[in-house]
Amino acid sequence: MEYSKNECILKIDNVSLTLDNKIILQNVNAEIKNIVRPGMTQGQVVGFLGPSGVGKTKLFEIMAGLLKPTSGEVYVGEAQKLVAPGRMGVVQQNYPLFHHRTVMGNLEIAAKKTISDPQKRKDKIFEMLDRFHLRQHTNMYPAQLSGGQKQRIAIAQQLLCSDNFLLMDEPFSGLDINMVDEVSEMICEISNAHEHNTIIIVSHDIVSTAAISDTLWIMGRDRDAQNNIIPGAKIKHTFDLIERGLAWQPDIKKIPAFNDLINEVRDLFLYL
Repeated sequence: MEYSKNECILKIDNVSLTLDNKIILQNVNAEIKNIVRPGMTQGQVVGFLGPSGVGKTKLFEIMAGLLKPTSGEVYVGEAQKLVAPGRMGVVQQNYPLFHHRTVMGNLEIAAKKTISDPQKRKDKIFEMLDRFHLRQHTNMYPAQLSGGQKQRIAIAQQLLCSDNFLLMDEPFSGLDINMVDEVSEMICEISNAHEHNTIIIVSHDIVSTAAISDTLWIMGRDRDAQNNIIPGAKIKHTFDLIERGLAWQPDIKKIPAFNDLINEVRDLFLYL
């Protein structure tokens, strides 16, 4: 499998966070590099896992530019600019759409942030509607849509107004198995629609997340000699699934090495 990892397109640089005198994050460091595969458009998916209460949500907010860390920075894009609100698309669990606006109205608001020309804006919106199989729902309101349709609109909305990055909070939560498969396919399709498209999934669903990721970040805390937790979480383990031959594989869940990976991650959770 021929590929290369080139320039850095996201860097978490020594990020720490203290809130109300409580250390939440301590010296968090991670990088995402542009993956290049000859003859292919290859984006990427990073799965971001960790026990409940470990600080994933706060790091999620820092990566999105919604929360300022106590120290450290997050840089995004080829130019490695400091992250700011709007540079990252954020899709949260409740899909915060404007309920008094149609699908077209919701997407129009998002597109205005990045596309000034009305015709180009309209063309881009219809491109998104077609990509997410939503054109027939253009004039419908969110209350008339299914949960899956709302999720697709929320994703399209964020792609229209952000900079090739999409942060997704628990995208598999509460879905039946068929919907999990549909959402997984959609995430892979989005990531591969542009070379720099980068999707970071924060999830408790280890299997579904690992199945579509090319990198896994496992967040946790260190322990002292007496096995007491040391305050301040960090990215403790990084799994390069490309090197393991577990990325971009059809029917990945049927591969024995994938099941070994899942067991390895689950075992790590016991000590995080």
